[in-house]
Amino acid sequence: MNKNILKWTNTHIFTQREAPADAEIPSHQLMMRSGFMKKLAPGIYTYSSLGLRAIRKFEKIIREELHKAGGIEILMPMVQPKELWMETNRWNEMGAGLLKFKNRNDHEFCLGATHEEAVVDFVRHDLKSYRDLPKNIYQIQTKYRDEIRPRFGLMRGREFIMKDAYTFDIDQAAALKSYDDMYKAYQRIFDRLGLQYRIVQADAGNIGGSQTHEFQLLAEAGEDALLVSDTTQFAANIEVCPAIDFETPAVSAEAAKPLEKFSTPNQKTIADLEKFTSIPAHQLVKTLFFSANDGMNVKDKELKPIVVLLRGSDEVNPIKLKNLLGLANPPMMLTDEEVKATTGASPGSCGPVGLKIPIYADNGIMHLKNYIVGANEDSFHLKNVNHDRDYKITKIADIRMAKEGDKCPESSGRLKAFRGIEVGHVFYLGKKYSEKMNGQFLDKNGKAQHYEMGCYGIGVTRTVQAAIEQSHDADGIIWPKPISPFHVHICHLDPKDAAATEYVNQVAMALAEKNIEVFIDDRDERPGVKFKDADLLGFPVRIVVGKKGFEADQIEVVARKNKEIFKLNKNQVIEKAQSLL
Repeated sequence: MNKNILKWTNTHIFTQREAPADAEIPSHQLMMRSGFMKKLAPGIYTYSSLGLRAIRKFEKIIREELHKAGGIEILMPMVQPKELWMETNRWNEMGAGLLKFKNRNDHEFCLGATHEEAVVDFVRHDLKSYRDLPKNIYQIQTKYRDEIRPRFGLMRGREFIMKDAYTFDIDQAAALKSYDDMYKAYQRIFDRLGLQYRIVQADAGNIGGSQTHEFQLLAEAGEDALLVSDTTQFAANIEVCPAIDFETPAVSAEAAKPLEKFSTPNQKTIADLEKFTSIPAHQLVKTLFFSANDGMNVKDKELKPIVVLLRGSDEVNPIKLKNLLGLANPPMMLTDEEVKATTGASPGSCGPVGLKIPIYADNGIMHLKNYIVGANEDSFHLKNVNHDRDYKITKIADIRMAKEGDKCPESSGRLKAFRGIEVGHVFYLGKKYSEKMNGQFLDKNGKAQHYEMGCYGIGVTRTVQAAIEQSHDADGIIWPKPISPFHVHICHLDPKDAAATEYVNQVAMALAEKNIEVFIDDRDERPGVKFKDADLLGFPVRIVVGKKGFEADQIEVVARKNKEIFKLNKNQVIEKAQSLL
C-alpha cells in the first residue's frame, strides 16, 4: 500500500464515546476520545500512530523554518548531571519542579526541564574565536517538569516534546539580530498552521534574560490571560502588562486630618470594610505581606517580611513584585502566624503604620489622602492615614494586575482581555549563562569575551493540543490541514462489495499520487458509527462510498470545517477533494 494511504483495520485506533473524568477541557477530551493519546500516569501520555503523525508534521514545519534561519540540529541527553546546574545555581532556583535522583554510584542527576546548561557545556570548549560565531543550535527533545498538579492533558503535563534553540553571538547587537531572525522564523512557523495567535510581551521566569516574547494561540480554555490594545499592535501577558488607569485619578485636594483609631469588629476583608464604612473599594487601601526571601523553600532562612499596599479594588501582580524585588521566583505570602508575629495582629487588621519593614506601594494609591488601613490591633482600623506623614514608603511602583479597560501603554486606546495558550517563547539571555559557565571566545583583538546568548522554545505536543483547543466543534476535532494526521477520510460503508472497494482504492491511490494522505475506514461497522468517528477524528475532507450511492453514481464529499455536503458523480470526487484542500 502507498505510504500516503492507511486503512483503519491496519492500525491501532480505538475511539471512545465518553472522555475520562480527569479530561477537563475540550482538546484534552477530544485527544483521549479519538485515541490520539492514552494516559500512562498523571501528566504522562503515550501517543498513538495518528497522534504521532500530527506531532511529526509539526516538527517538520519547525525544521524547515529553522533551517532557513541557519539552525543546526543536535540532540542532547534528557538526563543531566547536578554539577552543570550548580554552575548556574538553578539546581536550587528551580525548586521542586526539577525531578532529581541519584544513580547507583550515588551521583546526582535531574531530568532535563530545559537545556541551557547542557548546550553551553556542548559548545564552551569549541567556540574559541570570534570566527566560530554566530551559531544557532536546536533540538527537538523530551522534557520533564515535575508539575505539582498536572492537568489539561499536554497543556500542563509532566513529560512533553519541546523544540529548544540557542544562539551564540559576539556582542549584543549581533545577539539581538539573531533574536529578530528567530522571532521571524517563529512567525513563519505559526503562520503556516493557519491558526489565530498573538505575540505578547512576557516574563522571562527562571530562564532569565532582558527581552522576551510569547507566541500565544487564542482559545477560551487558555491558561494565560492576555491584554491586547484596541488601537495598536500592543499585546502582553497579564503577568507583565503595565497597569495604567484609563483616566488618571486627580490627587485629592483634601487637607490631612488627624489620625484616628476606630473599632471594626469582624471586618476582615475589603468587601467587609466597604460595606461597614460605605467607602468604595477603590478608595480603600489593601495591606498584604510577603517574604522577600529568594528560592521556593524559605523555611531554613531568616524571614524577610515586606508590606505591599494597593487599592482595595486591585490585585497584586506576583511577577511584577518578583521583578521589583530581584527574586528568581514569585515571593511567598506570609502565613497568618507570620503576619501576627510581624504586626501583632491577624490578617485583616494590619496596616503600614508603625511597621519597621520595607513598604512597597502601588502607583494607584498615590492620589489617595485620609484613607483607612488596619491598626495592627485585632478588630481595629485607622482612619485619616496619609503616606509620608504616618509612614514612609520604601518604593513606589506598578505592582498591580492590569485589567480589561485599562489604558493601552502605547496609545489612548483601551486594553481588551483574551485567553491564550503559550506555545512558543523567545528570550534574549545576554551573558547570564556564558558568564556563570565560563563560556568565552577571543575577539578580534585577542581579548577574552563571554558570548551573548538567546534561547527559543516551542512546545511541540502542546501546540498540537492547542490547535485542537482553538479548532473543534461539538462533534470533534477540526484539524488545520498542515498538521492533520490525514487529509481525506474515506468512509467505506460496504467493504465487502468488490466494485465499491475497487473504486475506494482507485480514489485513494489517485489522491496519494498527488501527495494527499488518505485514511480509509474499512471496518465492518454501521454507517452511523463511521460518520461519528469521522467527525471525531476531524480530518479536513470526508468521502462517503457505499454500495447504494456507488451504483446510483452519487458520492458524498463533506468539508469537515463547515459540514458542507456535495453530492457528486464518481469522476468528480477527486477534483472536489483537491479543491476543498
